[in-house]
Amino acid sequence: MSPPHLFNPHRWTIGGHRQTLLGFWRRRLMRWPFPSEDRIVTLADDVRLLVRASWQPGPRSARPAVVLVHGLGGSDSASYVLATGQLAWARGWHVLRMNLRGAGDSEALCPRLYNAGQELDVVGVLADVGREAGWIGVVGFSLGASVSLLAFAQSEGRLPAAVGALVAISAPLDLAKCAEALERPDNRLYQEYFMVMLRRAYRRLQQRRPDIYERGRERGTRTVRQYDEAITAPYGGYPSAAAYYASSSAGPRLSLVKRPALLLSAWDDPMVPGDSIADWPLPCSVAREMLPTGGHVGFVAPTAAPGHFWAAERAMAFLTTESGLTGAGAGA
Repeated sequence: MSPPHLFNPHRWTIGGHRQTLLGFWRRRLMRWPFPSEDRIVTLADDVRLLVRASWQPGPRSARPAVVLVHGLGGSDSASYVLATGQLAWARGWHVLRMNLRGAGDSEALCPRLYNAGQELDVVGVLADVGREAGWIGVVGFSLGASVSLLAFAQSEGRLPAAVGALVAISAPLDLAKCAEALERPDNRLYQEYFMVMLRRAYRRLQQRRPDIYERGRERGTRTVRQYDEAITAPYGGYPSAAAYYASSSAGPRLSLVKRPALLLSAWDDPMVPGDSIADWPLPCSVAREMLPTGGHVGFVAPTAAPGHFWAAERAMAFLTTESGLTGAGAGA
């Protein structure tokens, strides 16, 4: 096995599409095998978030916790969430798998649409976990990484003192550039994958809340940009998709991040252009690691993490270092 910080994929797995698709394929059958409890975090009358919490034995404040935030179309059962959570659990961490509003099993609790600008959802969950955990690390994936970065940038004063560090994996820091990248012909498979999930999710929410969501609005949307123009922007309070992208992109706000953070991305990510990660100036609190290959939340290589998800091992190594903890519960 390679040292924990060395990404060394097999030669035949190198390439953005290969890494992305292989990551999905290798982890598609993963399930959460450890005890968990459903934790409901209420932010408003109609905003209730579902968090799947797995607590290690003993006093909760005695061990660090990691909060995992899924990406577009995901939930607490996303394979990259499960792989990272299993590695963290094996190393003695509490694991809390967050659902953004209306995602996964939280649809029944909160029939609302989430978007990249709702960082207060992450803040609310961290505030809730901070009442019990002694030290909290956050790992966000794709859109969840961007939302988490916004929480660290724009809501620093609202984060509990227990929140120590963040790892943002394959974060779309420039939403407009990422929407444009998805429209390339070679990304047609990903575009259609997202659109099938988004249209289905909208229809489910519309059936639950026909008083809020207009029937049939999803019809005719063929790209994420079109969906954002027709649905995400108007229901999120934005005048247009362009305004939504400008307001919710984390890249221009990275200079506001004061707590330790790691941006982990790949140059060959088919959905997140490398320059949309590499071109932003960073404060001293934020580190950036751009790997030659890895795809989008792929990072398939020999590793201690399940599903050959090397990024999970790198994330936990970073959080362990930032926590300053040693021994059980710190990744020893």
